[in-house]
Amino acid sequence: MTRNNLLLLALFVVLAFVPQVFTDGYVRHLFIIAFIYAIIASNWNLSLGHCGIFNFGHMTFFGIGVYTAAILTKTAGVNPWLAIPACAITAAISAVIMAAPVARLKGIYVVLVTFAVNQLVMQLVLSQADLTGGAKGLVRLPFLTIGDYSFIRDYKLGYYYLALILLGLSTAFLILVAGSPFGKSLKAVRDAEDYATARGISVARTRISVLVLSAIFTGIAGGFYTVYLRVASPEVFGFSTMSLVLSMVLIGGINSVLGPVIAALALTFASEAMAGIGGFEDARYIVIAVAMILVLRLAPGGLIQILERLMPTGRKPATPTRSPA
Repeated sequence: MTRNNLLLLALFVVLAFVPQVFTDGYVRHLFIIAFIYAIIASNWNLSLGHCGIFNFGHMTFFGIGVYTAAILTKTAGVNPWLAIPACAITAAISAVIMAAPVARLKGIYVVLVTFAVNQLVMQLVLSQADLTGGAKGLVRLPFLTIGDYSFIRDYKLGYYYLALILLGLSTAFLILVAGSPFGKSLKAVRDAEDYATARGISVARTRISVLVLSAIFTGIAGGFYTVYLRVASPEVFGFSTMSLVLSMVLIGGINSVLGPVIAALALTFASEAMAGIGGFEDARYIVIAVAMILVLRLAPGGLIQILERLMPTGRKPATPTRSPA
């Protein structure tokens, strides 16, 4: 087991005991939101960091998951436990549709097309008010229950552990993908596309596959998000949410599974803390942007690179040897 995986395991063990320390429902709410952001950011990193796709439409998968769960539970009367996994299917389908026009594009063209798809989906949601609620969204959605137990009881304890389980499953999934032969082909496409093609790797197929894989748990996170908050709003497609999650990816460290998770936890609580300070309600986003610039300037690998520098390697310094006379 690598050092980063050990850190992840230690982090999840600590998070499992958090509700025993913080019994306040609001603090647990912040952790739940942070877990959702961590799922989105770490899966975005799969396509951005591991494959080098400048995909600015990743929040589309999240928004598709949000509205899939909202429409299924509110309009169709589907049980939320069935609606949440269904979001993975709709998000994966949307990833295929998005990947088709960008599979062979490069650079700024990928950014423009993926961002345009995100805005197109948002306009579609706004225009279909009869189904999606338009600008008002959908509210008062059903909440999760198991028998007579409601997840909104016990100060969100059930939602906390469900969000933590989803984050654990998503993290394990990303570790398996990154360590598989497919994960190595992603890095080949990112670092040396011509070499990857010469070795028989289909660049277009690899890009489509990684976008679909990154959409699965992102869609599930969107479904859980709307069932937890019991509301679906077109703001999930907005630029502010996108920039916040992207900052988590960049500050945490691309090409890393642990980095975005740590950054999501840190930025969620830092942003909430600054919101409680007078005059920082809007300025907090500027502070986050400055922090992102400083981290990328001092440690291009993100927080995970800083942690690796601070942690002892366990290696003894090499002693100089004398050359024979």
